[in-house]
Amino acid sequence: MHVRRASAVIASSLFLVAGCSDSGVKAAAPSTPAAGSPIQISTSHCGQGWTHPAAGLQTLTLTNTGTVAADAYVIDVPGGAVYGELEGLAPGVTRPLAIMLGQGTYAIRCQPEDGDPLVGPSVRIGGTGTSGPAAVPVTYNDLYGPTKQYQEYVAGGVKTLLAKTRTLTSAVDRGDVKAAKKAWLPAHLAYEKLGAAYDTFGDFGDAIDGLPVGLPKGVHDPDFAGFHRVEYGLWHGESVSSLRKLADRLLKDVKGLKADLPNEDMEPGDLPLRAHEIMENTLQFELTEKADQGSGTSLATASANLEGTREAVDLLRPLLQSRYTGLKQLDAQLDRVQKLLDARKHGDSWTPVASLDTSDRESINGAVGELLERLAPIATICYPRRTS
Repeated sequence: MHVRRASAVIASSLFLVAGCSDSGVKAAAPSTPAAGSPIQISTSHCGQGWTHPAAGLQTLTLTNTGTVAADAYVIDVPGGAVYGELEGLAPGVTRPLAIMLGQGTYAIRCQPEDGDPLVGPSVRIGGTGTSGPAAVPVTYNDLYGPTKQYQEYVAGGVKTLLAKTRTLTSAVDRGDVKAAKKAWLPAHLAYEKLGAAYDTFGDFGDAIDGLPVGLPKGVHDPDFAGFHRVEYGLWHGESVSSLRKLADRLLKDVKGLKADLPNEDMEPGDLPLRAHEIMENTLQFELTEKADQGSGTSLATASANLEGTREAVDLLRPLLQSRYTGLKQLDAQLDRVQKLLDARKHGDSWTPVASLDTSDRESINGAVGELLERLAPIATICYPRRTS
């Protein structure tokens, strides 16, 4: 089945695809206006109707005249660079595609759902105009290496998580609440650094790091477990006997995660998507303190999430360097957010979000918001595409 990406299509993200047409070439002068008649997208008439190819910024009208949904691409011939795309064009639907085209030869590439790609007739644009930029597409093979490396990173991180969770559980078993509070944060951060893999953990994710949101009895619901349940108990003075049960359950689940990890697969398209979603969750849960259950360490969690984001970006960096013109600005924004968070760390303690003044809170939220904007293109740029 053809997989749809969750992120929005970004018009400036361009990709290389294989294939070209043997059809004849239509010529057009640079001053020719954009075509007004719809260009057909289907398995039988792919690209037909592009009768007035023109240079410059323009809007093409694409209509799916077939019986299945299809993606449509405007490609360079014979190279195959993609200058614009529409995703998920349903049968009978017409949509506009804004695009910048210069001198060259182009064609429409149709990718029917559950079908093979087709390339329509070629058209030529004359003159000296310049097209927008293009980039090589990312394939499943391209993502195999980074995904494998990330799985190895996760495996090492889970070992660290288990060791630190044992330290936490040992302190709770001794009845040493002070030591348990001190051990809780390093153990929790070890989990939070694995952010890009959370969707592969299945039920272990909620068992280890779930929140009481939506549970019938809230923080007292028997299904509320894991780090945040232990956190609530430690910082709300619950009995040692109660804490022991919670900590033992947490340790059991972490052991279960480690044992089950070899059976968990991470889809190649997940890594670039998670690069954005980690910090999106940070903005939603940590910087609003929705996840905090008493420790006041949300900014520490945000810093751990940032580390997980950096790991994902660094593994994708070889693919991004020639495709993402904003990579340098992204790196600068990662550093900016890290600096803002580090300024709220005091030895082993962190400033609670609730204690931030309005200016500091707005600075952090604004910086994370800008970071999200710079991370967003990665999901589209690195989305795996079929090239043949």
